[in-house]
Amino acid sequence: MGMEIERRFLVNGDGWRGQGKTERYRQGYLSVDPARTVRVRVVGDQAWLTIKAKLTDTSRYEFEYDIPLKDAEEILNVMCPMQVDKQRTRLTHAGMIWEVDEFFGANAGLVLAEIELPSEQTPFASPDWLGGEVTADGRFTNAWLADHPYASWVDHSE
Repeated sequence: MGMEIERRFLVNGDGWRGQGKTERYRQGYLSVDPARTVRVRVVGDQAWLTIKAKLTDTSRYEFEYDIPLKDAEEILNVMCPMQVDKQRTRLTHAGMIWEVDEFFGANAGLVLAEIELPSEQTPFASPDWLGGEVTADGRFTNAWLADHPYASWVDHSE
């Protein structure tokens, strides 16, 4: 069984820019139920179908499957009105891999950082550009953002 243990943070400043590999992501949701999501993701010429189910704020079951790019593009275009467009930068800080997502479109202005951990108790060093933790705030999940874009929020003070 697949498991994802992840913590999510707001990003302060641009200190992360230019430090890693950057790729554009397009992903759409077939289900955005907070307890379980079904996502189609395209990165370059690769595509995946991902199913997630929440266990705790930090841990989720995660099952991910390669699918043909043509199928993914068709699913995104026909079945996924809720989508997220972002650029992900993968970088290393103090031996740990961080993923910084800069959102575009209706989520422009939002930048989040994620770290995947082997356990919920794993310690890690925080980069200087790391802001407040939003792991427990479901509004900062990609599934929520696909259905409730950041631009529509009344209060961006998080």
